[in-house]
Amino acid sequence: MRNKLTNVLWGLFFIAIGIGFAGDVLRLWDFELFFDGWWTLLIIIPCFISMIQSGFGVGSTMGFIIGVLLLMSYWVDFNFNVMKLIVPAILIFIGLRILFQSAFRKTIRYDDNVYRESGEGTSGYSSASNNPSEYSAIFSSNKIHVDDNFFRGTNLNAVFGAIVLDLRDLQPQHDIEINATAIFAGIDIFVPKGVRIKVNNVPIFGGVDVKTEQTADVNAPTIYLNSTCMFGGIDIK
Repeated sequence: MRNKLTNVLWGLFFIAIGIGFAGDVLRLWDFELFFDGWWTLLIIIPCFISMIQSGFGVGSTMGFIIGVLLLMSYWVDFNFNVMKLIVPAILIFIGLRILFQSAFRKTIRYDDNVYRESGEGTSGYSSASNNPSEYSAIFSSNKIHVDDNFFRGTNLNAVFGAIVLDLRDLQPQHDIEINATAIFAGIDIFVPKGVRIKVNNVPIFGGVDVKTEQTADVNAPTIYLNSTCMFGGIDIK
């Protein structure tokens, strides 16, 4: 459902731009895409759509806040340097997230009767046998090893950092969904053999590189990656 909504939003965005240019050509109105601070939309729009698609993840939410602050610096006459607000805004968001962790957390469903959750991942090489709903790396690195065959997915958020998700010890009998955001960051995902991979990515000066061989069996378990890469990249190995 969320994937359909994001497709609708992207479609409406491009339709609006097309109508704007068409009206300008027909002299119905004045349309200018490259206004002061237009480039901040390359940060705001993908992060906003990622928030709708995957919830209020660390990477998408922080990217959205940074983009809005940068856009405001062009349109609002501040008596101070708005760039200096970015770090305090990030710190405040992280603090709020710690205080209200359960409100930001997305529950991952494993079967019809069982739900599993755990806390945030930490730096180092940690086990994900309890299937945490989200891992983050902000100005840091995070390595996660998964060996629980009940694992059905997770959220990954890397901002000026790096995440390694190791799924090679899995023997999945079902599909897996991974939502990932990489902003000035890199994410490596090591997948088990015998799976198919489907990527739905929003690239902003970044992208996803699938380096592993996929099975030709259409009935094999599939790993679905929904991602946003902004000046960052995701490698599937």
